[in-house]
Amino acid sequence: MSTRSRAVLLTAVAAVAAVALSACGKGGISGGGGDTHFVTGDNGIDTVPAGERAAAPDLSGRTIDGKSLDVADYKGKVVVINVWGSWCGPCRSEAQYFAKVSKQYEGKGVQFVGINTRDSSTTPAVAFEKDHGVEYPSLYDPTGKLMLRFEKGTLNPQLVPSTLVIDRHGKVASRALEALDDTGLEDMIKPVLAEK
Repeated sequence: MSTRSRAVLLTAVAAVAAVALSACGKGGISGGGGDTHFVTGDNGIDTVPAGERAAAPDLSGRTIDGKSLDVADYKGKVVVINVWGSWCGPCRSEAQYFAKVSKQYEGKGVQFVGINTRDSSTTPAVAFEKDHGVEYPSLYDPTGKLMLRFEKGTLNPQLVPSTLVIDRHGKVASRALEALDDTGLEDMIKPVLAEK
């Protein structure tokens, strides 16, 4: 193998490794240039004051069980969006907490919605939800198109897993770019739920 071929191969391997590491990890640095108006707290959760929030994009489509879902139909409720994949270790770790907290907030003005991404079919996604007791709906987004609808410089989901909380007016209030436990999840929900 020539020196040039080795260099090309090593560059390709490094690029694949970088993508793999960013695809499923424990948090990261929040992106967005310019005046983004969001603040990262000590808990790693980015928040935006109520008057400066960006509207959530269209998050609609088919769920992993073949039904139609439009997150806009939940306007008037606080919506917790969890971006996950069945292949993602941190997603498996946090699933039990999402199942638990979603049940605790059932009937209290909070709706949970998953966005399943990068699974090549719905079969592993359906099995994942069954295995972890997740009962709320998940949109099926195998290519990440729903994630790309969030504007750059806003609280967009940049990693898997990511969690967003959308306020009652359909605006993105907070984001976490790491796996959450029940305490972290409630730390995101409670302030937005308390807003009038």
